[in-house]
This record gives sequence, C-alpha cells and structure tokens, in this order.
Amino acid sequence: MVRAWQTHESELRNYLRHRAVDADTADDVLQDVFVKAMRQGQGFCTLDNPRAWLFQVARNALVDRARTAHPHEVFSDELAETTALSVEALAPVDALADCVARTLGELTEEDQRILRACDLEGQTQRAFAQAQGLSLPAAKSRLLRARQRLRDRLTQVCRVSFEADGSVCGHDGRAAAGPT
Repeated sequence: MVRAWQTHESELRNYLRHRAVDADTADDVLQDVFVKAMRQGQGFCTLDNPRAWLFQVARNALVDRARTAHPHEVFSDELAETTALSVEALAPVDALADCVARTLGELTEEDQRILRACDLEGQTQRAFAQAQGLSLPAAKSRLLRARQRLRDRLTQVCRVSFEADGSVCGHDGRAAAGPT
C-alpha cells in the first residue's frame, strides 16, 4: 500500500489542486483519500489497478465535498460542471436502488454471491476467484453472466431503460408485486 501511495501521491495532489481552487482543500481531500486507502488494508494490495482506485476515490471525495460545501467554499468551474453532471447522472440510478435490491434477491444464490462480492462490496474478481476456488477467467465469465441476468431482470421487472453506453437513464418502478 505504501509503495502505491508513494508512487501516486504527487500525481494525486496535482490532480486535486487543479480541481479544488484552494490548495488546503486539495490537501484535505488528499488526506481523506489516504485514510480510505489505509482502511482498505490488505484489500488495497489485491487491487488490479491501485492508481485507478486512488483517482476514483479522489474524484468521489471532491464531488462529496462539493455537494456538502458551504457557500464560502469555492471549487473550480471544472469540478462544478463535473459535480452537476454527476448528480444528474446518478439520479435515475439512486431512484432505482430499492428495485435493484429486490431484483437481486430474485437471482440464484450463485449470482447474488458474485454480484454482492464484486459489485457491492468491492472485492476484486481475482480475490473472489481465489476465495471460491475458481480460475480468474471463470470468475470473470460468471460475473459477466450474472450482471447480464440482473440487467435483463431489471429491464423486465423494473422497466429500466439504458443509454447507448449502458448507463441507466430511467425506470418506471416495479411492474409487478412479485417475480414475473
């Protein structure tokens, strides 16, 4: 963990300083990212791409700060635009949370286990494969199929609609009280 942090800390600091107008705010967010990385413990060491994880956590931390910012806290225009787009993009997905939870429960135990581990709890596919005694390609294949079954079920039961890039653009709620 320490080596990955040392490798990317300077780059992360520059990234944050370009997005937060105040250097102190950038340093605070950098510290928050470090704490989150430390809390990952051994899980951080199993990440396929620690750099990508660090930058995603940094971006999310900036967005969170911007959402909860007091009027006197100022962020760069680029971050403000990113935040506005993120809030709009998340709205349909956030509204879908209850339906996803119910629909996930309708899948097989095997599908639920891999989706919960890899998509909800953040376990890497490699770690899941090792824990389940699978090869990495087998775990990737199972996750892909489980995601497709969940997507098909969400489309059918919750009437979810997707953008061309695969992102959720809306849903009409649960079509029926139970499985169809």
